[in-house]
Amino acid sequence: MRYVLAGLLIVSICLVPCLVHAATGQEKTRSQGDIIGSLVKGEGGSRNLINIVIVLTVLAFAPAILLLMSSFTRIIIVLSFLRQAMGIPQLPPNQVIIGLSLFLTFFIMAPTYERVNANAFSPYMNNRIGYDEFVSKASKEMGSFMLKFTKEKDLALFMNVAGLKRPNSAEEVPIRVIVPAFAISELKRAFQIGFLLYIPFLVIDMVVASVLLSAGMMMLPPIFISLPFKLMLFVLVDGWNLLIGSMIKGFF
Repeated sequence: MRYVLAGLLIVSICLVPCLVHAATGQEKTRSQGDIIGSLVKGEGGSRNLINIVIVLTVLAFAPAILLLMSSFTRIIIVLSFLRQAMGIPQLPPNQVIIGLSLFLTFFIMAPTYERVNANAFSPYMNNRIGYDEFVSKASKEMGSFMLKFTKEKDLALFMNVAGLKRPNSAEEVPIRVIVPAFAISELKRAFQIGFLLYIPFLVIDMVVASVLLSAGMMMLPPIFISLPFKLMLFVLVDGWNLLIGSMIKGFF
């Protein structure tokens, strides 16, 4: 769990390097009383307050941004597709789906967070490296994970929009390009998996609807009959084990 917390903190810090430096760089050698006095006297107080507000605002969005830099997006969308395909959009509840997605994300991202902690976070906390080097190493580790699952087409899209030249190596791709490219690549994979999930349940719905139509029971909604069969099929094939196992193996 400490690696997870370290990862959350690391990514949050990486998102606002310039803002944090601007807000705190000039205050390192001053005491708390001097800082408060300067704010009261108006010595750059407005600028400092604006910087602090911007930093806090960005940090408030950091968890949402962090979710786009991990496996969370693919997992939660696939689980949502599963509920819709089975015809029970309220089960499992949203709290269970989100909680399961978060813990699966922590499990999948643990090796990456461990490397970030070992190569960037711990040396920075022990004053062995500077802030710029910390941000560079942490961004490199996170970018390395995302690049493994980013499609070249999506990466090229944002490189062209940003007006950047084709990089000679993966290390030259900026993190601001990797994050959105990784996000849309994960969305595409999640929708592909969702389509495959729909097929067996759709077949059951079609078979049940055909049987009811041939029996003249047109007023009976097919979902009432097909739902027990879909649940039975999912349980018999140990669907949760197969689905979760497949998603986890897709990241290793």
